[in-house]
Amino acid sequence: MATRAQQQQPRTPVAPSRTDPLLARLTSEKIGPIGRRSAPGRTGGGFFTPMRVLILMTTLAALVAVLQKSPCRLEGWSQPFVNFAGCYSDWTALYGGRGFDENPFAPFMEASTFEYPVLISVVASLTAALTHFFNPDRPSLLYFDINFVLVFALWVITVVVVAKSSVRRFWDAAMVAVAPGMILASSINWDMWAVVPLILGLWLFGGKKYFWAGVLFGIGISAKIFPLLVFGAILVLAVRTLVFRPLVLSAAGAATSWLVLNVPLMLTNYEAWSLFYTFSADRGPGWSSVWSMWNVFNESHPVTAESLSYLSVGAVAICCAFIFVIGTTAPVRPRMAQLVFLIVASFVLFNKVYSPQFVVWLIPLVALALPNWRDFLIWQFVEVLHFWAVWAHLSHFTSEHNTQHLFDERLYGLAVAAHMLATFYLMARVVYQIYRPETDPVRTSLPVFDSSLRGEASKNLAWDDPLGGDYDGARDRLPFLIPVAQPVGKHADHTEPEPVEVGAAEHQGIWTPITLEHKQ
Repeated sequence: MATRAQQQQPRTPVAPSRTDPLLARLTSEKIGPIGRRSAPGRTGGGFFTPMRVLILMTTLAALVAVLQKSPCRLEGWSQPFVNFAGCYSDWTALYGGRGFDENPFAPFMEASTFEYPVLISVVASLTAALTHFFNPDRPSLLYFDINFVLVFALWVITVVVVAKSSVRRFWDAAMVAVAPGMILASSINWDMWAVVPLILGLWLFGGKKYFWAGVLFGIGISAKIFPLLVFGAILVLAVRTLVFRPLVLSAAGAATSWLVLNVPLMLTNYEAWSLFYTFSADRGPGWSSVWSMWNVFNESHPVTAESLSYLSVGAVAICCAFIFVIGTTAPVRPRMAQLVFLIVASFVLFNKVYSPQFVVWLIPLVALALPNWRDFLIWQFVEVLHFWAVWAHLSHFTSEHNTQHLFDERLYGLAVAAHMLATFYLMARVVYQIYRPETDPVRTSLPVFDSSLRGEASKNLAWDDPLGGDYDGARDRLPFLIPVAQPVGKHADHTEPEPVEVGAAEHQGIWTPITLEHKQ
């Protein structure tokens, strides 16, 4: 899977307690500095290898998730209890609400009301069929448990793939393993069935398996729309380098898998297949969206369902245009993960609805694009507040309590605003690191060989994008947009490089792998 440039690089792991400012400060103050003899790569962990530790962390987090849902597992998923306990799940609501309790293959029947893409319909039906097979006394509980076990497996896969994609920084996958957003929201809906194909596809893309990466992207698009946005990131890199083969091959793979999954239902029951798309096109402003907040505070000029599609698509398109400009004019080519995160985050901000489970779309992308624990924890803290604010707000509509005993709508509005600001903050941090790559922890963890430096070498690292595939180290070929810099590594010519004095990198604007110890 690794490119030749990747295989040539040392795989010594990066210790977060040394390189992450927050973790370094906490460990030095509370635990003490790590000793030289326990430095990463010098001592073994025995049975507890990093990957096993990450899987163990994910397992413990999943157990916490089960405990968080235990009130509903014990008392049932009735309203308004699910809102007060914060243990709502679409799985149990749709099991009875969309006819799975009577027919496990309800999404494929005439007059289906299951408003989800075809892959989710398949997953929901197969898990419902398994529930019917066991014929339990509490079928909704078993349906939830089966789906949760599958999501746990997807969660572990995501952690493992993020770790492998992070190369020397595999501990960044701990963000996915223990994220509060994953604990609280991964069992609300089937979103993880779209997250895993996207993350796996990015990993394959970095290994130059473009067609198979596209196949996975197509599978993800058959579960949710947002994996389609990855092609925006590939397009930016293709235009910047004028290398279109990865884009064409991945698009072909995506089209192939999407057609294989969708055409059978399109031909046999077009109404059921199209329900998701018509529902999405016709829906009005949903919970926690910028559009619903506009309607709350501007009742005289509300956003209608008829105009919302144009407004939402237009806002996302404007964001993508800005991202395209950033990607093609930044002095250093952005990393694939940075571009994918910016585009998906824009979609999240201006989508018609922001459901609490949408946070799981972004968590793996943040770990790949912005592996900074301070930023991550700030964002997750805000998302946890928003999670509870949503259920407290929904209790207005499901309980008969007096108004003075319910959650103030203005506090809900503040929680939504905080979610938007926190997401925008992450986007701003990623853009900052695109323009200041010496602050990008991923790039500073990747070694630069002095023998390859030449001219403006800081603009073309020997290996600057683990997920970039052919775009990793590629030459910039848009002189009318960006300055063309000499490539290095596998794209360099064979002329002798200019000599660089040892220790002179900082003075020439060239960043090298650094740790906090080196700064002291």
